[in-house]
Amino acid sequence: MDKVVISLGGSVLVPDMSDAQYVRKLAWLLSEMAKEYRICIVCGGGRIARYYISMGRELDFTKEELDSLGIAVTRLNATVLLLALGEEAVPAMPRNEEEAAQLMEEGGMIVMGGTTPGHTTDAVAAKVAELAKAKRIVNATSVEAAYSADPKRFHDAERYSTMTLKQLFNLVDKGVHEAGPSNVFDRLGAEIAMKAGIPIYIVNGRDLEEMEKAIKGRDVKGTIAEP
Repeated sequence: MDKVVISLGGSVLVPDMSDAQYVRKLAWLLSEMAKEYRICIVCGGGRIARYYISMGRELDFTKEELDSLGIAVTRLNATVLLLALGEEAVPAMPRNEEEAAQLMEEGGMIVMGGTTPGHTTDAVAAKVAELAKAKRIVNATSVEAAYSADPKRFHDAERYSTMTLKQLFNLVDKGVHEAGPSNVFDRLGAEIAMKAGIPIYIVNGRDLEEMEKAIKGRDVKGTIAEP
């Protein structure tokens, strides 16, 4: 079976309001896809993580402490999906990328959150994909594609249907890591995928039809970044 790693944005999984219906439908889709693919889902922190990180900054927490807050939220979000999947997923949540890659090798669907301060969940997903020799990374985000700039702020932003991994890296190469970033994909994650030659499919994670196509490696309405 081909291996696929999904970086699932926290704001996709847990939006402003409770959306149990979406989580239920997502769990069903992932269960169906797991019949054909070995899947690892890395859950982000989203709005809830940014809330705690913002509070932590006001309390003068260190960068590592802020990252630890974010990691805790990603694991809470991952627990929601893990419980929704029930017996379809491996019950133990990996705490590092090596453990996740090993579990993928053994079979079964893996759900996890963040791992190490300084690494976003996009970077975690990319590292798991590299170690597991995954076929592709699906970036299930709150936007429908990659743009040259924030389309909400710049109406003339160029939308990309295809691009190289190098172009994606250049697009997100904003410098040093900061806790709670919001970008189409993380800089370190893009660099790992670029060096490993692993395609990244950027899709709207709330569009389950797009999610299915991305997992299967088919054409999507979003963006495909390839070597």
